[in-house]
Amino acid sequence: QVQLVESGGGLVQPGGSLRLSCAASGSIRSINVMGWYRQAPGKQRELVARITGSGTTNYADSVKGRFTIARDNAKNTLYLQMNSLKPEDTAVYYCNTVPGIGRFWGQGTQVTVSS
Repeated sequence: QVQLVESGGGLVQPGGSLRLSCAASGSIRSINVMGWYRQAPGKQRELVARITGSGTTNYADSVKGRFTIARDNAKNTLYLQMNSLKPEDTAVYYCNTVPGIGRFWGQGTQVTVSS
């Protein structure tokens, strides 16, 4: 059974960058669509980026042009490169399949954008 562990979050100033990683305990090659979600305090969890097995990507309008999702099936890892970060990007970030599967939700990684 695959487990997903997110890492790479932290405190960054507005305009800064972070790279998140999602390491899977098993193969993700057979998982077609994977994505990064985030949940800010008091808000519902939202999907911000998704990638198919063939590499097709889609982004929420709020992050388009700033975030880049990638996957390395050989390393069983999903990435999210976040540039030009804004305070409104502050949230806990999670990876999961799209749509999300309950047993795959992990602890997430906190991203805080603040001066």
